[in-house]
Amino acid sequence: MKSPAQRLPSLVVAFIALLFLCRLPADEPKNHDFDVVRDEAAVPPYQLPPILITAAGRPVTTPEEWFHVRRPEIMALFGNLIYGVVPQPESPLKTTFAVEMTDRAYMGGKATRKDVKIRFENAKGSAELQILVFTPNGATQPVPAFLLHSFAGTRDDGHDASPDKPGFTRNGLPLGEFFQRGFGFVVVPQGELVRHNEVEFLKGVHPLFYRTGQSFPKANEWGVIATVSWSASRAMDYLETDRDIDAKRIAAMGHSKMGKATLWTCAQDQRFALAILAQSGCGGAALWKRNFGENMEKMVTRFPYWLCRNAAKFARNEDDLPVDQHMLIACLAPRPVYVASGADDLWADPRGEYLSAYHAGEVYRLLGKTGLETEASLPVDRVVASGHVGYHNRAGGHSVEMSDWLRFLEFAEKHLVHHRATRP
Repeated sequence: MKSPAQRLPSLVVAFIALLFLCRLPADEPKNHDFDVVRDEAAVPPYQLPPILITAAGRPVTTPEEWFHVRRPEIMALFGNLIYGVVPQPESPLKTTFAVEMTDRAYMGGKATRKDVKIRFENAKGSAELQILVFTPNGATQPVPAFLLHSFAGTRDDGHDASPDKPGFTRNGLPLGEFFQRGFGFVVVPQGELVRHNEVEFLKGVHPLFYRTGQSFPKANEWGVIATVSWSASRAMDYLETDRDIDAKRIAAMGHSKMGKATLWTCAQDQRFALAILAQSGCGGAALWKRNFGENMEKMVTRFPYWLCRNAAKFARNEDDLPVDQHMLIACLAPRPVYVASGADDLWADPRGEYLSAYHAGEVYRLLGKTGLETEASLPVDRVVASGHVGYHNRAGGHSVEMSDWLRFLEFAEKHLVHHRATRP
């Protein structure tokens, strides 16, 4: 038997190993889901619904037929079957805006920060949303801006200028780069009107919309993602009143769950001039019918009400869906859209994200714009952004890197700075 002194070196080694393991990044539960497709060779056969054939079986050959017939059909299907529609409140909703704080010396005087409270009120109750609006100082006219669907809140110090990293916020946003290029920046938090993984819908904004006797959204009514999207449209309502922002030149952007919300935001609200979908995956840019990585079953199991309750009917039955995500990206046309993937982010299905953007090109071409040229996936780190559908598949995993921000800015500069965007 070893003495305590003899056992000491092995105990020290074990302690050091434990410290090392504690410093490793947390392993996400999704990495242990081995019952999903992660190999391209295992993708099941599938057939995408046609974009340019109406429900009555007629070809769509003109922009007028697209906007007045086919697009409304597609949007109604997504609203009722996937994300959920926003019901008409029984009691009229009153919305008010208040600038609670203005800091004209933000980030060493580079910009002005406004903390804006948006309040919703009716006979059922009230709810509040606090957004942040940043604009570069010295601008002589209203500026274009990015609107970020944000995971972070707006009531702490996360969006203060970093004391250690010039040009960045404490939570890592490179706002200095935006100000230098003449862009404003708007932060819309996800968690003020609905919780991240809401299952009760008894607080926040939903009770303001319930009918008498109702206490939970109906099967075709808004889930979490649709609520987050609604908040961005209410932020846009405010931005149309802000003289420092050009509300006709707003690029909406989101990553992961917020990328899903961004797609639905811009499809519904055509006031947004440009959409950026970063690793949005299942329920975002990726095709449902490929069933690669995260699928409908995984989403409605982990996050049962991110989508509307009707969506759960298609778990393991994606082939029965009358729509797929390429059709929703097509509903952004003719406005520019940028889809970004991560090569190691198989859960989000980079190939499916690319194919969705590619097939949406049918509508872009119908409307006289340019889409992606080839169905073959692009090499890792190659950027295609010369037309109205941009794409890159960056080396690495599920995150937004500085290289991504720069590509998004370059795309937005091309479409929103050198000429004013026009709405369809």
